[in-house]
Amino acid sequence: MNISFRKGQWDAIAIAMVVLLVFSFAFGGASRVHALRLALVELAALPLLVIAGTQIQKWESWRQHQLALGLLFALAALPLLQLIPLPPAIWTNLPGRDQLTLALTLAGLEPGWVPLSLTPDKTWQSFLALIPPVAMFLAVLMATIEVKRQIVYLVLAATVASVILAALQVASGGTHFYLWPDAYGGGVEGIFANRNHLATLLVATLPFAGVLAGASLRHRRDRNQTGLWLGALFIGLVIVATGVVQSRAGVILIGPALVATGLAAWIASGRQRPGPAFFGMAAVIGIAIAAVGLFALGPILARFDPNAPAEGRFENWPYVAEAAQTYLPVGSGIGSFDPVYRSIEPLDRLDPTYFNQAHNDYLETWLETGWIGMALILVFLAWWGRRSWACWRAPPSRNADLQRAASAALLMILLHSFVDYPLRTETIAVLFALFAAILEGAAAPAEVRTRRKSE
Repeated sequence: MNISFRKGQWDAIAIAMVVLLVFSFAFGGASRVHALRLALVELAALPLLVIAGTQIQKWESWRQHQLALGLLFALAALPLLQLIPLPPAIWTNLPGRDQLTLALTLAGLEPGWVPLSLTPDKTWQSFLALIPPVAMFLAVLMATIEVKRQIVYLVLAATVASVILAALQVASGGTHFYLWPDAYGGGVEGIFANRNHLATLLVATLPFAGVLAGASLRHRRDRNQTGLWLGALFIGLVIVATGVVQSRAGVILIGPALVATGLAAWIASGRQRPGPAFFGMAAVIGIAIAAVGLFALGPILARFDPNAPAEGRFENWPYVAEAAQTYLPVGSGIGSFDPVYRSIEPLDRLDPTYFNQAHNDYLETWLETGWIGMALILVFLAWWGRRSWACWRAPPSRNADLQRAASAALLMILLHSFVDYPLRTETIAVLFALFAAILEGAAAPAEVRTRRKSE
């Protein structure tokens, strides 16, 4: 892409990106309760948002990304639209508002102007939580390939640090080394408050290690294969960590993630025939799989025991879907899941556990945003499919390699969102935006891609 920014401007953007990424990993690993830590991430994103937001207007190539930028604008505007006060003649006739109207009538109060959202405070917090991913998307979208690669290296390093922290949590045997007060001792969460989100991070970063390893084999004259072995060690570490974390979704997704990683690595290598380096890398991965099978197979199988008590999230989904039907077509408001579910939860489902999320981002989005939110998801999936088709057909290059890895990483997060809520943690949301911005690079015109290849 033709970039007209000065070097000092890029230095400021790169520094702000690094700061946001560090804050996201340090303070963005939980999805609720910890408002102060999450506010730190949002504040850290403001400099990047201001710099990237002002510079993108000067960017010569922004017009070829109108679809992605339009989708980003719609996503950010949705919670603000739900906060617009509506007159009583409108909101009292919206589906699902009859109980609120009845409560006001019994209290002898006249209905006033209220927003569409049943929980405007939560909706506003959800809007603020969009600031970091929006800032990251805009910055990475304009970044050079060198900056993108450096950011990816930083993400991989932060993932390794999270695995090391998880190992310390296991070795401590208590509540030490946990970053979040509500994280329970004995589990493996790393930088997160939920081990499932650590599993999301692991499977999403695998493809990037694969393409960096494969790219080191592209030039036969280059005898420096450090990237290959670092990539192999990272993949082996992720496999072992996934077995230790014992997230069922992580165990299921590690297979597809490895397939996508292997395919992306093979394309990045120039589709070379397997050689000694390849078999060495395969040996490292095989040792990691054997270690998991030897030391963690029993606990993993226990997580899938069909005789175990029924999983609460699956039994609660029909009630969430029924509630979503009540609030169609506009939804109950972003962030309103908890009070809405409490209002319809059957008495026989009450227990000491706290069902704070639907554990299905698509179902929860349907409840909170109605058909508008589902339409945005469909548009995003169409965008992802179009960009993925373009990058997976492209020849090996530094840009295309990262784009293929980003395509696979986004797919892993999207699949995990069927049974959990990874995108409601700030860390995963920022990484999701980073990966999406890298994949959006596949929208470059054919002549630009051809020129890059020749260069």
